[in-house]
Amino acid sequence: MVISQKGQVGRKPTGGIYKSHRGKRKYETGRLPALTEIGKQKVKVIRTKANHRKMKTLVAQYANVLDPKTKKYTKSAIKTVTECQANRHYVRGNVIVKGAIITTEAGRAKVTSRPGQHGTVNAVLV
Repeated sequence: MVISQKGQVGRKPTGGIYKSHRGKRKYETGRLPALTEIGKQKVKVIRTKANHRKMKTLVAQYANVLDPKTKKYTKSAIKTVTECQANRHYVRGNVIVKGAIITTEAGRAKVTSRPGQHGTVNAVLV
């Protein structure tokens, strides 16, 4: 079954159901979340509207970590996910999302990119 984000959903104020005047469209499709994990790098390329590309990181091994004091980026290996405000169960499964605190070789860092949308893991040292 296709995951769709169709515009008109629900009921009328009177309680009646809206009749669909057309079918589903390609631009209304939705996708399952990437749920980026730790391991050997694995990226999936998705074609979007107007022939653009979206990079989905399914498995990440390294993160681009910014040191705010020196203003330098370093590529360091990801060890574990320490905290995650989006979902506490992501910590147990080592799922990397934006806002998660990860432990790297450089130290603890907060993820600033969206790995499921951007294709990379960018982080800032905490």
